[in-house]
Amino acid sequence: MPALISPSARFDIRSAYSRILQNEQISTPVAAILALVELMENTTAGTMFELVQELKDGAETLKHQSSNSISLNAGTELFIEFVTLFPHEASSFLELKTELIRQGHQYVTEALTYRDKIAQLAFDFIKDGSVILTHSYSRVVMQTLLWAHKRKRISVFVTEARPRGLGIKTAEMLAAAGIPSTVILDSAVAYSMDMVDFVLVGSEAVVESGGLINAVGSNQIAIIAKAANKPFYALAESYKFHRLFPLSQYDLPTHNSKLLSFSVPRGRAHRNSTAKPPTTLPGSSLGSSAVAGVKDSDPPASIKISQEQIARNNPDVDYTRPDLISLVFSDVGSLTPEGVSQYLVGMFAG
Repeated sequence: MPALISPSARFDIRSAYSRILQNEQISTPVAAILALVELMENTTAGTMFELVQELKDGAETLKHQSSNSISLNAGTELFIEFVTLFPHEASSFLELKTELIRQGHQYVTEALTYRDKIAQLAFDFIKDGSVILTHSYSRVVMQTLLWAHKRKRISVFVTEARPRGLGIKTAEMLAAAGIPSTVILDSAVAYSMDMVDFVLVGSEAVVESGGLINAVGSNQIAIIAKAANKPFYALAESYKFHRLFPLSQYDLPTHNSKLLSFSVPRGRAHRNSTAKPPTTLPGSSLGSSAVAGVKDSDPPASIKISQEQIARNNPDVDYTRPDLISLVFSDVGSLTPEGVSQYLVGMFAG
C-alpha cells in the first residue's frame, strides 16, 4: 500500500513518532499521542473540524507505518476522543488549540507516572519469597519486579518469548538488578507451572471484553495457569485500554492470511494440489511415482528453514479471554476483567 501523505506539508509525523520512540521509557501509545500533539503544534487547520480531520489522518499515517498497530491505535483513539469531547469556554479556535496542546503535554507527563502507580498497586499481591512467571518484555512488569525486589525476596521465571526473543532482554535486566531469574523455553511453561506462585504479564492492549492482547504465547500461559489454579495477573496502563472486541485470535487487526500459512517446496506439488501426476509412458520401466531424473531411492532435496522465515510465518501477539485473567492492575485501580469492560464504556462515553 502506498504511503499516506502527511497531514501537514511542514511536519512529518512519522519522523516525529520515530524520534520520540527512541526514548526507552516512552511506550508506543504515548509516543503516538505525543506525535499528535506535535502535529497540533504545527497544524495549519483553522477550524475544529479541520483539526480533528488532520489528527485522524495523522493517526492513519502512523498506523500504516507500524507492523503491529494495536497499542498505537489505543493511544491515538484515546487522544482524538479527548480532543473531540473536550469541554471548553474558549473565545477563539487559537485559544482552544493552545489549551488542547497544553492538556496533551500534561497528560503525557502524567502518563509517565502510571508504571509507578501500577507497581505499588501490584506490590501488595506479591508475597515474600514469591516465584513469579513472566513472559517476553514489558516496561511496567520490569518496574513492578524492581519495586518488589527492593522490599521482598522474589525469583522469576522468564520465557524466551519467540519469535522476537524479548524474554532474554528481561532476564538480562533482572540479572543486572540482582534478581534471581532463569530463562525457560516457551514449551517448558507447563513443566515449570507447579513451581510458580502466579503469572505476571504486560499488555499490548486490554479490550472491551476485559480480555488481553499481548506477546504471542500469553494465551497458552493463561490456559496452563488456569488449569494449575495459579493466578494470572496482567499489568496495563489505562492508555492501553482499547475499543476492540475480538472473539478469537483471527479477529485481531494483526491477523492476515500469510500467518501460519503452509509453504510448498519449490518444484513439489502439495498433496491437495489439483496438478496431475506425471504420465507414465507405455512399456516404461519407471514406476508411477518417478519424476524425470529422480529415482525413488534418491534422498529428498535439502531444505533449510531460517528463524526469519519462522518469525514471518507466526503472529507477534495473541488474545487471552477474560475468563483466564484473574486481575488487571492499572493506574485506575485493580480491576476484574468485567471492571475493565465497564471502565472502557465509561471512558469513551464522554
